[in-house]
Amino acid sequence: MATVQQLEGRWHLVDSKGFDDYMKELGVGLTMRKMGAMAKPDCIITLDGNKITLLTDRIMYMTIHPYTLGEKFEETTADGRKTQMVCSFVDDALVQHQEWDGKESTITRKLKDGKLVVECVMNNVTCTRVYEKVE
Repeated sequence: MATVQQLEGRWHLVDSKGFDDYMKELGVGLTMRKMGAMAKPDCIITLDGNKITLLTDRIMYMTIHPYTLGEKFEETTADGRKTQMVCSFVDDALVQHQEWDGKESTITRKLKDGKLVVECVMNNVTCTRVYEKVE
């Protein structure tokens, strides 16, 4: 049984499947999708009580998203969408649920075989990204 504390640390992207299709489903334009496909970001997860910070470190830019578990707030995503987002820890996974303009997407982060597996879902499109912990 995983805990939210086990997700804490620096994780480096090692595999990605379906990311372009997921970004297309989100409505991301071609240029930004190409940049996203080339990036091999690190994801840094830190905890402070029930506050979680997800920092995505890319070569050209960095995004920082602080969350309080269970609290809905407005988030501007890396691709510019303004969403209502809530983050929770459910069934051994960190789950982000985003809603905007009548649409929704869910991003789930969980440990599997010592790796951080991130599943991004919108409608019938699923993307899976795998990260290894950086020591």
